[in-house]
Amino acid sequence: MYDLIVIGSGPGGYVAAIRASQLGLKTAIIEKSETLGGTCLNVGCIPSKALLDSSHRYHDLTSLAVHGIGVQGASIDWPTMQKRKELVVSDVTKGVAFLMKKNSIEIHQGTGSLLPPQNVHRVLVQKAKGGEEVLEAKRILLATGSQPVEIPGMAFNGETIISSTEALSLQQIPHHLMILGAGVIGLEIGSVYARLGSRVTILEMLPGLLPGVDARISTAAKRSLEKLGITFHLSTKVTRVDKADSLLVTAQSSTGEEFQLEGSVLLVAAGRKPYTAGLGLEKAGLATDERGFIPVQSHSYQTSVPGIYAIGDVIRGPMLAHRAEDEGIAVAEILAGQKGHVNYNTIPFVVYTHPEIAWIGSPAEELKSIGIPFRSGVSFYKANGRARASEEREGMVLIHAHEQTDEVLGAAIFGAGASELIQEIAVAMEYKAASEDIARIMHAHPTMSEVIRDAAQATTGWAIHQ
Repeated sequence: MYDLIVIGSGPGGYVAAIRASQLGLKTAIIEKSETLGGTCLNVGCIPSKALLDSSHRYHDLTSLAVHGIGVQGASIDWPTMQKRKELVVSDVTKGVAFLMKKNSIEIHQGTGSLLPPQNVHRVLVQKAKGGEEVLEAKRILLATGSQPVEIPGMAFNGETIISSTEALSLQQIPHHLMILGAGVIGLEIGSVYARLGSRVTILEMLPGLLPGVDARISTAAKRSLEKLGITFHLSTKVTRVDKADSLLVTAQSSTGEEFQLEGSVLLVAAGRKPYTAGLGLEKAGLATDERGFIPVQSHSYQTSVPGIYAIGDVIRGPMLAHRAEDEGIAVAEILAGQKGHVNYNTIPFVVYTHPEIAWIGSPAEELKSIGIPFRSGVSFYKANGRARASEEREGMVLIHAHEQTDEVLGAAIFGAGASELIQEIAVAMEYKAASEDIARIMHAHPTMSEVIRDAAQATTGWAIHQ
């Protein structure tokens, strides 16, 4: 019998298993796919970043003339680009398998389904290679992740109407890629193909990109992506999709005007939903809420059934790999008698376009709506020496601090290296730092990080370089 069985080997599941094993719990993990790592490592975060990097390197060739570098005859070898992506994925998933072995975690390849408890918790495993077995454990952790939302009338067919999974493995670069949704997935995948020469059109029901980020940042990002060649139709609803010789999308603007777009592929990136199919929740006495999430107790992650826990995309909250990882660590530590904890106020959000977009905490619009007094500071990449030397002048940093206490309440970055720079703000917020604390910390010169310091100085009212 195990101390803990984890169902799902995504970032939340495999991290929870490792931490549990480190703390002396006999742990097993059940995974239905051939490789470990879940959506993120296999068909999400990692392969998308591999293609983003490859496509950026190709697109970057167009800006080398200013550096005195001439390039002729550059071309795209799409199969080789795909092979590199697959190699990256393979290396990372093999790394997770190595960590399982290193930490003495038993892997059961197959589909896990909960059975009614009998003094202990039980899981029926339909083995990938045939047959079945019943595993017993003192506790079970559900970490089965999420799957793309399918829109009525736009069912995925894997070829012309696709999810993000297929978008990363298209047989050829599409002539015209239409994308439903201007969220993280839509912007990242749109960036990949726009850099590689596709015509890219993004349709979004909301009036702006990326709800949750400061309006100044999302507006600047939209302008940048339009310069890349992406066309946006905001406040627009797709009403019909027809397939003849090509794909015909009918949409309606906020004014009621109807228009049509013809293209080769439609990526539906309208969100994700919890993946609980086949888990046997009802047999264990569990039910999902009205949106399909598994309800859990705050901070303990225990479901309504004692001894069964859930984390990551199957519970309410931002669907982010790093959030799931921290929840996995917290659960393992709680089960071992420690004080596991996740600070949801310091979760960084990142969009890996170029320039990158990152934010943390509360945007200005939210602070205003809930009546928190604050002041903001802004700094621009174009005033930063390192950014100018690197031809990365596009971008800005916003920092919001409490008007009375000066505690940092949130920040947003649009610019090169935003995914790394946001971590300085995360550390500051974790320790409840004031904007003046950041402003007075020495930053190496010349570095992009000085843009953070400049924004902090602006927040306190004494910006030096802005």
